[in-house]
Amino acid sequence: MSLEELRSKAFFQNTIDVWIMCCQEKNWEWYDVEAYKRFIRYLRSKEVKMQKFPLCIKESGGMYERGRDKSKFLEKLSHYNSDDACAYTIKLSVEVVDAIRAFEK
Repeated sequence: MSLEELRSKAFFQNTIDVWIMCCQEKNWEWYDVEAYKRFIRYLRSKEVKMQKFPLCIKESGGMYERGRDKSKFLEKLSHYNSDDACAYTIKLSVEVVDAIRAFEK
């Protein structure tokens, strides 16, 4: 699934799903917590408007590439006590999608 397809499902998305789709488009490993934290810092540096999203680990569900469970990724993130290890809601405007695609690990 591409970022456009994700956007077509709902204009507002959580950053975990956006991160996974971004990684799939770029053929990157999405299960890297440190890379996700850099992604969140990057979005902040681009002044992307984000609101904390209380994503419940048990309800996040979903198996993604290579059979990895998103809830295990979220559990790994929960061990960090920093704003860059949180889930956020973002509006997937054309400009935000362009900024996401410009992110480099």
